[in-house]
Amino acid sequence: MTSNQPPDTPTADAASAPEPVAVPSSSPSSRPSPSPAVPWYRRAFADLSPLRENADYRRVWSGQAVSSIGQQMTAVAVSVQVYDLTGSAFATGLVGLFSLVPLVAFGLYGGAIADTVDRRKLGLVGSAGLAAVSALLAAQALAGLSLVALLYAAVALQAGFFALSSPARSAMIPRLVPAHQLPAANALNTVSMNLGLTVGPMLGGVLIGAFGAQAAYLVDTVAFTGTLYAVWRLPAMRPEGERKGRASVLDGLRFLREQPNLRTSFLADLAAMIFGMPRALFPAIAATFYAGDARTVGLLVSAPAIGALIGALFSGWVGRVRRQGVAILAAVSAWGLAIAAFGALHNLWLGLLLLAVAGCADTVSMIFRNTMMQVAAPDEMRGRLQGIFIVVVAGGPRLGDFESGAVAALSNPATSVITGGLACVACVLLLAARRPAFLTYDARHPTP
Repeated sequence: MTSNQPPDTPTADAASAPEPVAVPSSSPSSRPSPSPAVPWYRRAFADLSPLRENADYRRVWSGQAVSSIGQQMTAVAVSVQVYDLTGSAFATGLVGLFSLVPLVAFGLYGGAIADTVDRRKLGLVGSAGLAAVSALLAAQALAGLSLVALLYAAVALQAGFFALSSPARSAMIPRLVPAHQLPAANALNTVSMNLGLTVGPMLGGVLIGAFGAQAAYLVDTVAFTGTLYAVWRLPAMRPEGERKGRASVLDGLRFLREQPNLRTSFLADLAAMIFGMPRALFPAIAATFYAGDARTVGLLVSAPAIGALIGALFSGWVGRVRRQGVAILAAVSAWGLAIAAFGALHNLWLGLLLLAVAGCADTVSMIFRNTMMQVAAPDEMRGRLQGIFIVVVAGGPRLGDFESGAVAALSNPATSVITGGLACVACVLLLAARRPAFLTYDARHPTP
């Protein structure tokens, strides 16, 4: 393991506290007064020390937060354009398929590339490519082109550039902040991601309604300048450790297979996404549970993201958790129980609250899974693990869509949601029984 701090580094709050200055006993009046304890309500909020103390991380985080909002605006604009041109929900749904395939393919190989080249340069290539695609989308909208195939191609290119550079950007984080600040940094990364998921579509809808899709594309293009500047300012980021020839995707898969703690964290996430992700049923649930319409579907879709954002904003406690394996399994169990309760209780506002709780639990799980992957894995494997993580995140929800839809077809939506949530909890219990060492994983002495 390569880290910036020894395993017994104190927490972020303790690390940022000033050291007492030794003074002669003959001058008691010159002794510094003890620092006041940090109030509990301040400790509950997200730990901002990675932003305060690390200029490179602060620039990268700010750039990613802005570009995330822009990318979500573009996603809305593409869907609106495709539907306006075709009037087909099926054609609009194909946008997701054209992004999924490059995400899976380039996610794996992007991670392998990130373990052999300067990650800073790879991040620059990916960000520049994304900015260029957004500029292309703006140009076609301004020109009034009615080519759905061009929109599909642009979406595929976007997904490819994102998957190519995302493992490199994630693998940079342990080099930008000390080890004891990684949980806080991952929580802040979750804040920026969920800001994009919540603010981006709303701003995109306003801009598209007022000025057309080209406005969203232009804002997205300009937003990438922040990320490009931040990555440009970074020092060289070549992977550490010995590298023999070209990095292999298979080497990353073999490494994951041989590291039980990291493997268990991936399996826990898959259990949550495959069995406890009923998003494909939201239209049917809105109609059958609540007698609602498209607006109800929108509320159901946004509730987990809002809960995730709240969980990240109140993540000040995560840096003090040592048993991160226990935290992951507890969070995934909370997700499953909240989803099962959502399926059993057919009150809209209670259902939205339960979905928000599930989103909050997912944030907690994500923070600790990312931290475990960054700290327990050697630097020369971090890119490939991040690539595998992208594939899991991209593919898991699609498998969840199939699972929930198939069970609902054989029974009904309520049964599908309830059994899926309970199956998620059962998988967590099975993982805990099969891998008891995961429960004793200690953040101060990480082992993959």
